[in-house]
Amino acid sequence: MRIIGGRMRGRRLLVPEVPGLRPTPDRVRETLFNWLAPHISGMQVLDLFAGSGALGLEAASRGAGAVTLVEQDRAAQATLRESLERLAQPEVRLVPGEALSFLATDTGRYDLILLDPPFAADLLGPALMAIARHDRLSAGGFCYIEMPREAPMPALPAGWTLHRSGRAGEVGYHLLHVPQRDLPRDI
Repeated sequence: MRIIGGRMRGRRLLVPEVPGLRPTPDRVRETLFNWLAPHISGMQVLDLFAGSGALGLEAASRGAGAVTLVEQDRAAQATLRESLERLAQPEVRLVPGEALSFLATDTGRYDLILLDPPFAADLLGPALMAIARHDRLSAGGFCYIEMPREAPMPALPAGWTLHRSGRAGEVGYHLLHVPQRDLPRDI
């Protein structure tokens, strides 16, 4: 697996052998980052179920300002640490831990949140609701979700909209958007 665009284009990524890990295919990553191209520069990015780190590292390669990778599995954490040492990207940090606990304790707000949890874990809906409940997504921000192709779209938090959507193989991928908040008008 390789990073497909940006300043680290062509650099190899290590993929841990972890049950349920499905690195996002090149074609899907290319589509996602084409959608995000006008916005990615300087974004604060959270890759909540990092796995191989392919999505978060792709964001860093394409100009994100800071990337936080959250991963619970120890084997995946070790592989991510090795990848981060080889790639030497100071704007990327790894946070070992469980995703929903991270959302409850972290104080950051992010412009882009990447959600690609293990399909069998049924964490997509709870993660979306936790992001909204803890106000982790900036106004005007995006949330990328990856899920089984034929699975129904989870309930979206209030005010969130489906921005773009696609399918590839057995995967459905969707980019959600939180509109800018209306500012009060002076009378």
